[in-house]
Amino acid sequence: MNLARFPRLRFGHLPTPLELLKNLTRELGGPEIWIKRDDCTGMSTGGNKTRKLEFLMAQAQAEGADIVLTQGATQSNHARQTAAFAARMGVDCHILLEDRTGIQDSNYQHNGNVFLDLLHGASLEHHPGGTDMEAVMAASAEGFRAQGRHPYTIPGGGSNPTGALGYVNAALELVTQANDQNLRIDEVIHATGSTGTQAGLVAGLAGISSGVPVLGISVRADRKNQEENVFRLMVATAELAGCSTAVNREHVVANADYVGEGYGLPTQGTIEAIRMLADGVASASDIDTAMRLGYRHPMGPLELSDLVGLDVRRDILNSLAEAFDDDSYQPHKLLNSLVEEGSLGKKSGRGIYDWTNGNKSEREDLPL
Repeated sequence: MNLARFPRLRFGHLPTPLELLKNLTRELGGPEIWIKRDDCTGMSTGGNKTRKLEFLMAQAQAEGADIVLTQGATQSNHARQTAAFAARMGVDCHILLEDRTGIQDSNYQHNGNVFLDLLHGASLEHHPGGTDMEAVMAASAEGFRAQGRHPYTIPGGGSNPTGALGYVNAALELVTQANDQNLRIDEVIHATGSTGTQAGLVAGLAGISSGVPVLGISVRADRKNQEENVFRLMVATAELAGCSTAVNREHVVANADYVGEGYGLPTQGTIEAIRMLADGVASASDIDTAMRLGYRHPMGPLELSDLVGLDVRRDILNSLAEAFDDDSYQPHKLLNSLVEEGSLGKKSGRGIYDWTNGNKSEREDLPL
C-alpha cells in the first residue's frame, strides 16, 4: 500500500507510543495489555480523529475549501479536533451538534468540548436528538454555497474512506512498532462508533497480512448494525488503499455489550474507573489508557472528567442516580472530596490530575 499518493497534512504527533500497562496487567492477572497512545496525537488535547483529519483536511485544502463543516454529539471530540485543524489552517469551521443525551445541565451544554469548539473559532448549530445530521449538514453546506463560499463537508467522526486512511496508516505504524519490540499482538481492541477507526484498522492489518484480528467495542449501535456499517466502509477503504482482495466479512467483529444507557452517558465502567483509582489499583494515567480500549473518549474517563469539570461530572451522576432511582450512579467519595476541596479539573488547575501551567501530570496528594 502506497499511502503517500494521497494528500495529507502532517499535523499529528506521530508515531504515538506503544506502552505496556504493567499495573493493570498485574491487577487482572494477565494477559499483557498494551496501549497505543492515540491520546498523544496532538491537536487540541489529542485523540483518534487527528489521524483521520490529516487526510480529510488535506483533501479539503486540495479542493480549495474556505469553510469546513462537520457534525457530532454535543461533546464531540471529533468536532473539537476539526475546529482545531481549521484554526491552524486559517479556514472557517461550522459545526452541527446533536443532543444525543438529553442532558440540559448548563456545564454539559457549554463547557468541555463545546467551549473548545468556540475557542478555536468555530460557529455552532444545535439540533435535537434523532435529527438526520448528514441531511441538515448538506443543507447547511448548500446555504454556504449560495453565499459564494466553498464548503467541504466531513461526516460524523470523520468516517469515510478518505478519513479511514488515517487508521490504515495507524495499522502499519502499530505493526512496525510491534516488530521493533519483538512483540506478538494477539488482538487489537478498540472503541467503535462512526466506524472509520475499525474500518481503517481492519483494512490496514488485513492488507499487509498481519494475522492480527480486530475487536471493536460498540459505543452506540447493536452488534449486527455496527458490523454491517463497518464492513461497508472497510470495503470502500480497502479499495481506495489498494488492498481490496485482502479483506472479507469475517474480519469485522464488534461487541455491543457495553453501550449502557446510551451514547455519551456515564456507565458503570466510568464509575468503576474512579473506584479503581481510589482503591489504588493503578495510576490515573494507567486507568485512562486502559479504559480507552472500551470507550469512545480518546482521553479516557478520568482525564475527560477533568476537562469537562469534576463538578459537572458529579452533577450528571447525581441526576442519573435520581432519574433511574439507582444508587450505583452516586458519585464516589473521591469525586465528592475533590469537588469540595475546589479541585474541579483543568479549569481550576487541579483535579484528578495536576494541570499546573496547562500541563497534565499525576497528583501525589489525591484525597483517597
